[in-house]
Amino acid sequence: MTKYPLVFNATTNATSGLNTPWESNAFNQLPLTVAIPKEFEGEGGGYSPEDLYLLALTNCFVATFKFAAHKSALTFSDLKVETRLIVDLDESGRPMMKEFYLDSYLSGASHAERAQRLLTKIEGSCLILNSVKTKVIFHHHLC
Repeated sequence: MTKYPLVFNATTNATSGLNTPWESNAFNQLPLTVAIPKEFEGEGGGYSPEDLYLLALTNCFVATFKFAAHKSALTFSDLKVETRLIVDLDESGRPMMKEFYLDSYLSGASHAERAQRLLTKIEGSCLILNSVKTKVIFHHHLC
């Protein structure tokens, strides 16, 4: 059983300049190169904060599904997830992470009905997805 609260740590070291990538590291993990994307007048060359947000939402879903499948003895051969993040302005003209679209494609599930129930159930179980203001839209496909 997981004991809360959990604490995660990261370090980042950056230098001056719009076009200068920097490194960020979650505790005891490989460092990531982070950069301002071309969409925000940067040079790119690394993950943008928007990329990391998108990946956090995406992989929270994948990790939660894998955990739930394991706990319910559901096996599968492949889970492909395609996601899209829409960054737009809110009613006050401030930029925000407006919408997140997640399409999951589950292949080779040992029990198709259980797989469909789990995919739907974990929509409300993802820690990160439940913590954001971004509108989340799911579409699940059993292959």
